[in-house]
Amino acid sequence: MKQVITTEKIPIFLWLDELDQETLVQAKNLANLPCAFHHIALMADAHVGYGMPIGGVLATNDTVIPNAVGVDIGCGMQVVRTGLNALDSGQLRRILTALRRAVPLGFKHHSRPRPVEVLPDPGTDMLERDLPVVAAEFASARCQVGTLGGGNHFIEIQRGSDDRIWLMVHSGSRNLGYKVAGVYNKLAVQMAGSQKKGVIPKEWQLAVLPLDSATGQKYIREMAYCVAFARANRSEMMTVFQEIVAEISGCEQFEPAFDVAHNYAAFEEHFFRKVLVHRKGATRAFKGEYGIIPGSQGSCSYIVRGLGNPQSFMSCSHGAGRVLGRKEACRRLDLKEEIGKLEARKVLHSLRHRSDLEEAPGAYKDISEVIVSQQDLVEVVMELHPLAVLKG
Repeated sequence: MKQVITTEKIPIFLWLDELDQETLVQAKNLANLPCAFHHIALMADAHVGYGMPIGGVLATNDTVIPNAVGVDIGCGMQVVRTGLNALDSGQLRRILTALRRAVPLGFKHHSRPRPVEVLPDPGTDMLERDLPVVAAEFASARCQVGTLGGGNHFIEIQRGSDDRIWLMVHSGSRNLGYKVAGVYNKLAVQMAGSQKKGVIPKEWQLAVLPLDSATGQKYIREMAYCVAFARANRSEMMTVFQEIVAEISGCEQFEPAFDVAHNYAAFEEHFFRKVLVHRKGATRAFKGEYGIIPGSQGSCSYIVRGLGNPQSFMSCSHGAGRVLGRKEACRRLDLKEEIGKLEARKVLHSLRHRSDLEEAPGAYKDISEVIVSQQDLVEVVMELHPLAVLKG
């Protein structure tokens, strides 16, 4: 741990040396929530988010906070180790071209619904009663599964420190998770408006849902479905990814996929109490548990093993973390310079236009420094060097 910030209610534990003012204000708001438990943990990649910092971990008593999970419920990583030791530049380019044709990117979805079997089974009680938002969006979700999305989502080909080729996918629950998050945050705000005392300031953007309420229980169920949907989404893309790699390279060996989410809330026991742990851009790191920490475009990613540190609620970072907001990155970064960084690293990249600068290397922290900052949370098992990346 780097430092501790004290507040009137509970402390904030940080795994980074510097914290900008906006993120600090959000962290202090979390610490002063009536439902917040024991302390707040900010990972080494922490930066300002909506309501709660990205890279934040919050444990609560008897409540769930939709904005402490975020709009991309279940967003996370999936990796597969192949039997390949190398791919030449021609093969890499052909794989990227085939992926662009096969996987809808950005706001694009499949033109035809995917088979129902591809999606997680919502059970017989899905309709209206238990999963009302999922029920309303299910037909649309069939066109969303197996699509990448935009922003920091990516598909990447990597060479591991084991001299094997790895495949990585970073994506979430697409519009389904966005709709669930929006509906329940709105309901939480409405609930707060009906209370006469103990109201959380609206400007904090941290409206809560009591877990003993019907609405709170519905959110927990719908969130869980979105986490499963996000995993299915990554798996669909990974299946296509492997098929393309196999066709172009002749590879016949693909090890079982390893999948980790980093936007969700889960019931866990910490400091001798069962609490609901919200991880918004944070990876679970129980002792001996494996995790995935991706770098920015063109930088290394890492497979790590958790050390089970209770001070972080057994969590670690979910990536490198931004140093520049998206609009700020487009204003301040130089396109030629950022392309030069990627070409110097011999990475086939997706940086073409000024609008792409929001995901340029210069918009993110140095992932190697982020890893060093959390040596008391995880140990590195595998370093993955990027060879080619496809962005949404």
